[in-house]
Amino acid sequence: MALSRRVLPVANVLARVAGLFSLSLLAPIVLAWSQDEAALWPFIDALIGLQIACALIFLLTRRFKREMQARDGFILVVGLWTVLPAVAAVPLMLYNPQWSFTDTYFEAMSGLTTTGATVFSGLDNLPASINLWRHLLNWLGGMGIIVLAVAIMPLLGVGGMQLFKAETPGPMKDAKLTPRIHETARNLWLVYAGLTLLCTLLLKFAGKMSWLDAVCHSFAALSLGGFSTRDASVGYFNSPVVEGILIVFMLLAATNFATHYLAITGRRLSTYWQDSEFKTMLLLIVGSTLLLAGYLVWHGTYHDYLVSVRHVAFNLVSIATDSGFASQDFGRWPIFVPLVMLMLSCVTACAGSTGGGIKMVRTLVLWRESGRQFMNLIHPQAVRPVRVNGNIIPSPVIFAVMGFVFLYVLSIIVMTLALLLSGLDFITAFSAVLACINNAGPGLGAVGPAGNYSNLSDVQVWICSFTMLLGRLEIFSVLVLFTPAFWRT
Repeated sequence: MALSRRVLPVANVLARVAGLFSLSLLAPIVLAWSQDEAALWPFIDALIGLQIACALIFLLTRRFKREMQARDGFILVVGLWTVLPAVAAVPLMLYNPQWSFTDTYFEAMSGLTTTGATVFSGLDNLPASINLWRHLLNWLGGMGIIVLAVAIMPLLGVGGMQLFKAETPGPMKDAKLTPRIHETARNLWLVYAGLTLLCTLLLKFAGKMSWLDAVCHSFAALSLGGFSTRDASVGYFNSPVVEGILIVFMLLAATNFATHYLAITGRRLSTYWQDSEFKTMLLLIVGSTLLLAGYLVWHGTYHDYLVSVRHVAFNLVSIATDSGFASQDFGRWPIFVPLVMLMLSCVTACAGSTGGGIKMVRTLVLWRESGRQFMNLIHPQAVRPVRVNGNIIPSPVIFAVMGFVFLYVLSIIVMTLALLLSGLDFITAFSAVLACINNAGPGLGAVGPAGNYSNLSDVQVWICSFTMLLGRLEIFSVLVLFTPAFWRT
């Protein structure tokens, strides 16, 4: 009974949000109708069926409607990120019955969590509406379905603060750009949408992409989702200009969107350089690119340093920021280089960005806490607080960061062992887990940039899907539901 009192009010909100989310099917419906595609009726049938299902659930749970409590936010967050991929998978299954629920759910989960891993091949020949739908999932998931829900929650009569705290990454979740949380979400979405439009126009005018390619790749770049309309990903276009544009926007997407908002409203570019996260991210990427490009020249992979810099820069930025585009089969590079790229995917993206992983702010907190511990060994009486961006980080926040990193590493170990137990080789298993928990997309071995996740068994695909969910919701929001204390009234 206590369980139903906790879950049914959340199910009511979940039905309303899922119903609104299903309206995004109108975009591929319009495109399929204009192109006279076979995918038109699968999208229409999916929309009608989902609207009916959501309406029934809403009506059946209406009498349980109440104001959300703190713990409800976690149930709704996990519920949304679990149910919405199932909703998004429906039109894919209706279009091609040979695509199983396991595969379509994985594809939708990958899209909404902005992982960019795919089980589909023949992307060049897919209907434009199917490709648009995949990339629209990237774009919607990029800033967070939950932030979108926060922006429209006032229309639903439900407060959004609990959701924002449950989903927003980083240790400083209470910082707001505006006094009201839905205004914060709206402002972040305006920045997000503006950058997406600018990226689309630049990609189109670069001369290598159709409007569909430009829209889809801008969706994937700003969301750091990494989906592509081509099996060869960005390598299909073989254009330094396209790669350069995408590098810029991937870096912007990996930056805290609050920083973008403050820089735009304050009209000061110095805002970026005052952000410790942004500076560290940029220096780490530039330094790693120059060093690894030299390593590949020394190793004989490329004979021209500038060519090496071009290819390393694009693929390193893509993996380090957790995007997942590829312009080269970096799985064929000396393994040191792609492993460094995957390790960078753990720490590079900033908090408040569309990237995944530990996040740069947590890395800075731990780095400076380590420095403080060294100082305490030398000067036990010294008082030296940990600071990030000039702000003192309280001890409880430091302990929370340590707890998160412990669970992050433990999750990687457990998920890797699970894939090894299922029969995968170590390189494929380990890199797949890193790519999924960081929402980075391609790994190495069988899931490298020259392949995809279609060769995995159903069990392995579900393990990767759960790992993507863990990474996107930053572990705590998922695992807290498995603690008995959470369910006690």
